[in-house]
Amino acid sequence: MSSAAFIDEIRRLRGLMTIGDIEDLVERGNVIFDPFSVLISATAKIGTGNIIFPCVSLFCVDQGELLIGDNNTFFSNSLIEAVSGPIVIGSINQFGEGGFTAKTNRPNARIVIGDNGRYINGASVFGETILGTGSQILGAITVDSCHLEAGHSYKDSDPDLRAGLLKGSGVARNLTVPTGQVILGNGLFSTNEIKPQAFFHPKGK
Repeated sequence: MSSAAFIDEIRRLRGLMTIGDIEDLVERGNVIFDPFSVLISATAKIGTGNIIFPCVSLFCVDQGELLIGDNNTFFSNSLIEAVSGPIVIGSINQFGEGGFTAKTNRPNARIVIGDNGRYINGASVFGETILGTGSQILGAITVDSCHLEAGHSYKDSDPDLRAGLLKGSGVARNLTVPTGQVILGNGLFSTNEIKPQAFFHPKGK
């Protein structure tokens, strides 16, 4: 057995796409820089125009379902793992740089991510979490069963229109961050710390 066939057989036995399957994703318009370092479950549903850097893992096992839209970027050290519930990802999101993790690995877990979001620098997402269109998680924050309300992306000049934002480091659990608002945390995040994003990014600047 050739080395390529051996690699493909190992992947098949573990429910992963073969190198040929990953090449098919490329032919459908995705960019995958190093197919040998990328692991994708065979049952994952992936759109077009996605950019996947080396050392990315996109898994769905057991009761999990993984749906990924179009034109997302997954930087190295991104791990998406749908186990006990679905993970649904829209389009034009950035996962990493600096790593990103999303797991539905406990009962009733469900993660839904909209479009045009940015989740970087070690952000991790668990539980029943909704990251609305345009939302952001900036920093090594463990986000557990939170809702970042939808809005415009960080590129919008009016911070009042931008989606909910978490930044800093620590743990955010069972929180809702409304459109135009941000929690800057260091440790345990709290709604007592919610501020308008305009506090940090005045309009017109």
